[in-house]
Amino acid sequence: MKIQHLRNATTLITFGKHCLLVDPMFSEPGTLPGFKLFGGGRRANPLVPLPEETDSLLTHVTDVLITHEHPDHIDIPAIEWIKDHGIPVWASSIDAPNLRKKLPNVQEVKDGAFGASIEILAAQHGRGMLGWFMGPVSGYYLAYPDEPSLYITSDAILTDDLLSSVDRLHPDIIIAPAGAANIGIGSDILFSVDELVTLIKRTSGEVILNHLEAIDHCPTARDGLRQRMEVEELGARVHIPEDGEQMHFDRPATSPYTLPEERISTGRIPGFQKWLTAKFTMT
Repeated sequence: MKIQHLRNATTLITFGKHCLLVDPMFSEPGTLPGFKLFGGGRRANPLVPLPEETDSLLTHVTDVLITHEHPDHIDIPAIEWIKDHGIPVWASSIDAPNLRKKLPNVQEVKDGAFGASIEILAAQHGRGMLGWFMGPVSGYYLAYPDEPSLYITSDAILTDDLLSSVDRLHPDIIIAPAGAANIGIGSDILFSVDELVTLIKRTSGEVILNHLEAIDHCPTARDGLRQRMEVEELGARVHIPEDGEQMHFDRPATSPYTLPEERISTGRIPGFQKWLTAKFTMT
């Protein structure tokens, strides 16, 4: 399996005959509004450009996977690119209906998509009223024959349910957001560094940390995060890629696949906040 980090949460995952583009944010630097709403430090997003080789890399994409409909996970330039290239889009039953208003060929993720065993795992994108406002988010567990199993947590904070999923599924690789995002009021809406340490110690697999140094409300820096991982003696299993960096992973010989449970439809019903964030995506 090849995993290439592009920027923020935008990732290319290559396995078998598939090249999966996850959460594309293609906006040029400074063309999206700041997400830090209170307390100063607000800047126009994204903060950095995509890697120079992005256009060439995207020629290999076979499918697009959306974890949730926030503008740093799918934006207008990404929508236009998908339309222009006729790429199939996959999303949860929560996001697919609204995405169909913007894009052709949107399909709900089902077990067996991409030839993989798949489970959708609900994520909590913040706590309390702020977590409700951020709306429902879907993580994905994928187990493809002869490839490492993969858990994309999507935007999440640490919860007992998430840790239980890690305990049950034993993913070979976890991709998790490390930016400790905070809009300037209330608690973090992504894993804090301490929560990441807890998550990484809970798994024996490899962990890739993204959502770093690309948008204004994510203060965690790569260098400080690497230092913390070394202090915790976790550096050997933790990958903190630079934008454009490729990583290659083989399936561990002693790692049996855990079959997903029947949880593709989570039963979560979005309310007003889903409409609001979807509108924001199209601004």
